[in-house]
Amino acid sequence: MKFRHLFRLDESAPSYRIYNADGVTMRLDFFENILRVAMLRDGTDLIPTWSVCPGEYRMPLEGRNKLSVEGFTTVEPEVVSGGEHTEFELAGIKFSVEHMNFRITARNENGILYADRSGLAYNFDGELGDGSVHFTMREENEEIFGLGDKCGSVNKSKRSFELGTDDAMGFSAEGSDPLYKHLPFYICRNSAGSYGVYYDTYSNGRINFGEEHDNYFEPFSSIRFEEENMVFYLIMGTPMEIVSRFTEMCGGAAPVPDWAFRYCGSTMTYTDAPDADAQLRGFVEKCSDYGIQPGGFYLSSGYTQIGDKRCVFHWNREKIPSPKDLSDFFRENGMEIMPNVKPAFLTDNPLYDEIAENGWFLYLDDGSPALFPFWGGMASYLDFTNPGAYGFWKKCVAENLVDYGYRNIWNDNNEYDVWDRGVYAYGFGKRISARLIRPLFSYLMSRASREACIERDGFRDSEPFMISRCAIAGTQRVATTWTGDNRTDWRDLRFNHYQAMTMSLSGFIYFGQDIGGFSGPSPDRELFLRWIQYGIFTPRFVLHSWKPDSEPTMPWLHPELRETVKRLFDLRDSFIPYLSAQMQKCVDETRPLIYPVFLKCPGYDPDSDAFFFGDDILACPVFDRDAREVTVLLPDNAENWVLRGREGEYKGGTAVSIPCAPEDDPVWFIRN
Repeated sequence: MKFRHLFRLDESAPSYRIYNADGVTMRLDFFENILRVAMLRDGTDLIPTWSVCPGEYRMPLEGRNKLSVEGFTTVEPEVVSGGEHTEFELAGIKFSVEHMNFRITARNENGILYADRSGLAYNFDGELGDGSVHFTMREENEEIFGLGDKCGSVNKSKRSFELGTDDAMGFSAEGSDPLYKHLPFYICRNSAGSYGVYYDTYSNGRINFGEEHDNYFEPFSSIRFEEENMVFYLIMGTPMEIVSRFTEMCGGAAPVPDWAFRYCGSTMTYTDAPDADAQLRGFVEKCSDYGIQPGGFYLSSGYTQIGDKRCVFHWNREKIPSPKDLSDFFRENGMEIMPNVKPAFLTDNPLYDEIAENGWFLYLDDGSPALFPFWGGMASYLDFTNPGAYGFWKKCVAENLVDYGYRNIWNDNNEYDVWDRGVYAYGFGKRISARLIRPLFSYLMSRASREACIERDGFRDSEPFMISRCAIAGTQRVATTWTGDNRTDWRDLRFNHYQAMTMSLSGFIYFGQDIGGFSGPSPDRELFLRWIQYGIFTPRFVLHSWKPDSEPTMPWLHPELRETVKRLFDLRDSFIPYLSAQMQKCVDETRPLIYPVFLKCPGYDPDSDAFFFGDDILACPVFDRDAREVTVLLPDNAENWVLRGREGEYKGGTAVSIPCAPEDDPVWFIRN
């Protein structure tokens, strides 16, 4: 009966329970500190996961069954199942499941920690619309953290967001949505404590934390997405424990080589120029003249141009006569190059016909390649769920990049702008609408690039470095990321910081921004220096821009600031040993590298300008024009804080004001 679904216990084992009603199966799995809930519709295939990868489990290319328990530590709570309720205790939390409409409530000594909404919380029989729907109860003053790269304040409560990805060049860091990451994971902190939720899906949808109201129900949050089945995880613990457990559940993060912490250069200006080779070599010489030792350079896609079109895996020999000589030149000067690659092949690309003939593109019902607007032409997306296409990509990376000495790859423009339900992917032998798995292709693309580098080059003494603009949970196993094509503006600098804190609360360890802003006008002197002062304390330290009507954002953008810029870059270099050690610790312990202070000090303002840079350094940047001092409340998790670069030692828990002009070193403290 609509709106009334009485579930009965159908199957029971020590570490799970299965209930059935009206063509729907509800399954509970009990793991250490984690409850998994699955809603499965009869006759509807369950899409695999490529995100959940706990313990020593290694993700198969074709994905993992979402109901697998491999790699988890299962537990066997005492479960009491009566006619109307099931009750059990997990991680010190008491759970009750009402069999009518399967409503879950979790309580601790402080009260209700989590609860499904009264009435109907799940979309069992289409009562709540199409696809999957889940309603949960909401406290008026609860806080919400996470969701990947979502914009705005760190606390996302009382807002709603798209589940989806987009090529959002020039986005507003305060309000644009969606952006580049698909990560339906969040932490809720309320009067009873904290819990995390991860919905294991790649489909489009919307998640709401109080922006929506309904007269007939108590305040609620909700999620809607297109996939018909639903699998989600309730993660118990403090916010720091939840971030760590979620990161571990998704397989942790790959190590990062030390050179990737150094300044890395990038601009579209150099590779778009007709004398790209000379421009790139000039960058190396200019850095040497300034006394700067970069770790690498991000090679924008201009190197692939045929006329005005960008054709992936094509080297424009007029711009760069010898790709191998160029990579050798950079490596001889202590730098790596990360060439930009894109998964869309323009119809003009010399490789297009070969791919189409083999059926390696996303395709229409008649088998023909699906076409999409892309960078000034029409293009087709490579289907990485087709093993032939996956192998083809690896071959192209190996032969066109690795063999020329390019062993680290920049995976870009991989948001897959596919909205048509009639566009299909091979699905590793099980055809699927590509729309349902759009962001998955970015993970598979990055994984293929990484495998090509390892298999071709060997990497006996180090790890290849991958970066991907689009990302899902678990991408960290194969690639790092950044916040995409941001905008040059004071307000965006501040909200880029909030965005960074949000990413740190979503399981990302290595990431950063385009320092100085990618699009828009060139930063003036003050904004330029403030952004560098801030960027020193982010894992990825990259100045990157596209400024077609002005000078690119490079260290020498303002020549009169040469000595100041050199001093700031030297400060960043001094942090490399610390960053390397902290990164290894974060990889080992699945913890964030930079993070908001409240993870260590629960009463601290989540939207504070100050943040932890590793475990021992408190960074205190300036985000306001004309500011000449920093006022900060020193965290009380240390007895004293030592002000570095200036004189002073201050007691934890006190507020201090420190002078800081744009030409000064940034304000930072180390725990004593």
